[in-house]
Amino acid sequence: MSHKKVDVLLVGAGVMSTTLATLLSHLDPSLNIVLVERLSKVAQESSRSMNNAGTGHAGYCELNYTPQLADGSVQIERALEINAAFEMSLQFWSYLVEHGALPSPEKFINPICHQSFVWGEEDVTFLRKRYEALRQHHLFEEMEYSEDHAMLRKWMPLVMQHRDAQQVVAATQVKRGTDVDFGRLTRRLVKALGKNSSFELQLSHTMVSMKQHDDGRWHVRVKDNHTDKTQTIDAGFVFLGAGGGALPLLQKSGIQEARGYGGFPVSGQWLICKNPEVVKQHGSKVYGRAATGAPPMSVPHLDTRIIDGEPALLFGPFASITTKFLKQGSVLDMFASLQSDNLKPMLMVARDNVDLMRYLVTEAFRSHKERMEILRGFYAEAKDEDWELASAGQRVQIIKGCDTNGGKLEFGTEIVTAKDGTLAALLGASPGASTSVQAMIEVIECCFKTRMKTAGWKNKMKEMIPSYGESLAENVPLLHEARKRTLAALHLNVPKAG
Repeated sequence: MSHKKVDVLLVGAGVMSTTLATLLSHLDPSLNIVLVERLSKVAQESSRSMNNAGTGHAGYCELNYTPQLADGSVQIERALEINAAFEMSLQFWSYLVEHGALPSPEKFINPICHQSFVWGEEDVTFLRKRYEALRQHHLFEEMEYSEDHAMLRKWMPLVMQHRDAQQVVAATQVKRGTDVDFGRLTRRLVKALGKNSSFELQLSHTMVSMKQHDDGRWHVRVKDNHTDKTQTIDAGFVFLGAGGGALPLLQKSGIQEARGYGGFPVSGQWLICKNPEVVKQHGSKVYGRAATGAPPMSVPHLDTRIIDGEPALLFGPFASITTKFLKQGSVLDMFASLQSDNLKPMLMVARDNVDLMRYLVTEAFRSHKERMEILRGFYAEAKDEDWELASAGQRVQIIKGCDTNGGKLEFGTEIVTAKDGTLAALLGASPGASTSVQAMIEVIECCFKTRMKTAGWKNKMKEMIPSYGESLAENVPLLHEARKRTLAALHLNVPKAG
């Protein structure tokens, strides 16, 4: 068995791990970093283009980020947080483009108008209140709103095609929205990292076990999937960024902070259209409102996507129940994750979410005809022969204990770190990849506290992300300055929809 000593070990070659590796390598190029991936290529699970929405989540169109309270008011705090976090991603990507670490931005990000569309008095009232609340904040000052059919036909001609003129409808739009190919972005980050002699990528390698020694370092046993040979990687810091696979890896660590966490896996499917005559009629991402009882990842949306350079239309996702934690995982994943410390929370969540379970089962057994009828709620003239079903990715939602119900199901993301800062893991799903830069900065701040207090690291972080340490939600001039730079650097000035 071979033995390797490194500063940083990252498990799972998706956008999270590669973002963390990129940040660390720029903060200190001498850090010895190893990235381990069990599959034969990078970005094959959550970061793969077809396995996520490709939306640069900024809160512009995603209605689930602005819940409506019992008194009818709309909460906007989460939308503000996500918007500011995505701006940090844009700043970091701009820095990497300007310094040649990322290619021409059109290779991974494109300007796509973000729109929300609803119909019916109740949902129109909600969207109007949402617009009024968001529009007052400078992060959303460019948002537009309309209930006029003629105006909406200009905004979203495919969606308004042959729509009943008497139907009550409303929409908002922000032209500065984006479509991001996170698969391409991840591959480009890995390619740039590969130019550093202190970085190593190990594909087709699976983490078997891990144990922390008295000196605080982790001894991680990794197996070569082709030869079955194992090696021990002695790491000062370990990051588990394996998407749905992060939970079972975290459980292997045995750290106290991992106790009580469980996972609720949800899979999805898209309807996809590549007919150029249809695709060219739509140039935006149109998000609707989720059905009652549906998980946030099931918010219906009709999207223009640029996947590996080719335009397409996607509609969905259609959620489904599963026991796999990864798309290329095992049906035993969920059962294998059951432990004495998370059994009660998982049972309580199952008890309290019967309606969600029923919804997922119903979604799983929908016919193509039924899915097409849902699509026609957005695009009335959709033809069956233009659309085919494609698999989306797996998402593992967080389950953890709580004092009131014994267990709760959460749909966001959460960073779990060891008390001594030698290990961190990212659990959960939405908004995921779009806020990867902020999430990984939080990991660095928590696990590299001493280094982050030095002038060298602080100044470098500020160089890469000019708004670092300040609030874009409060500093209006800083936001305008940051956006001016990112729009130019990432070629996002010209939107693809009106």
